[in-house]
Amino acid sequence: TSWYHPSGGWADTRVPPAAAKGYWLPTDRGLMFPFSAPHFGGLRTQPRFPVVGTAATVTGHGYWQVASDGGIFTAGDAPFLGSAGGLPLNKPVVGMAPTPSGHGYWLVASDGGIFAYGDARFRGSTGNLRLNRPVVGIAATTTGNGYWMVASDGGIFAYGDAVFRGSTGGTTLVSPIRAMAPTATGGGYWMVASDGGVFTFGDAPFRGSASGIGLNVVGITPYR
Repeated sequence: TSWYHPSGGWADTRVPPAAAKGYWLPTDRGLMFPFSAPHFGGLRTQPRFPVVGTAATVTGHGYWQVASDGGIFTAGDAPFLGSAGGLPLNKPVVGMAPTPSGHGYWLVASDGGIFAYGDARFRGSTGNLRLNRPVVGIAATTTGNGYWMVASDGGIFAYGDAVFRGSTGGTTLVSPIRAMAPTATGGGYWMVASDGGVFTFGDAPFRGSASGIGLNVVGITPYR
């Protein structure tokens, strides 16, 4: 499916926001695990294509999830703005990032190809490059004039006004990196591995991780 917005299908949709700032970790089945963040629910049934990423709205009262076919799932106040579901893709979609306005988002494929929706603008891609490891995620800058892409070894590709803050590209990882997310200032970012391990760079604080409990984590989304 190219989109999914169930009526009455989300659990705990009226849980008040947590006082501390944190993040959400989604799984490939669309389940959501909040860390110092409110819970707006996950998918009631396993989607046809696995969920590969998530992004929060600017209010913090909702989030999108994206599947490998480019299909978009919404929760809370996240609007549906378009999807790649149903399109013939060269490589599967692996992540998404919203624009600062909340009226657009980018989807990224494993070859670094970019799909832009709403007020998101194309700033460059690795679609025509030979990569050492596949791209697994994308994160936008605070201005919306750039974005980072991260590969499964933690290597970083920066476009537009995105600034390199560090990577795990030269580190031996227990599990591959699955996604990244920037801080509110744009001065740092988090990376998350498939086992739920969290890596911090720049001004990104460590708030906890899900490593060691047997999850298949596919993304990280800050709660601001």
